[in-house]
Amino acid sequence: QVQLVESGGGLVQAGGSLRLSCAASGSIFSINLMRWYRQAPGKQRELVASITRDGNTNYADSVKARFTISRDNAKNTVYLQMNNLLPEDTGVYYCNAVYAFIPYWGQGTQVTVSS
Repeated sequence: QVQLVESGGGLVQAGGSLRLSCAASGSIFSINLMRWYRQAPGKQRELVASITRDGNTNYADSVKARFTISRDNAKNTVYLQMNNLLPEDTGVYYCNAVYAFIPYWGQGTQVTVSS
């Protein structure tokens, strides 16, 4: 079983930066794919970024060149560095992992970007 705890959200002005962290209860080295999702009010949850165990990354078009996903397997932590934030980046950000074919989610962390 895997427990995920996100942190680092907050209120920031447009153009600002935040760094989200997702700490896993166990080793994430065995988890190949880690993802960040977000959900804006009244909208469906969407995939923001993903990273494999080997460090290969993918991003939603809306965040490319602004967000960077990374992972530290030794610390069992995944990060999302968010720069040049826009009001449309507002939402609850969730960390996701699939382990033994079971999806795990954190409780989410709120990101609010004011214009």
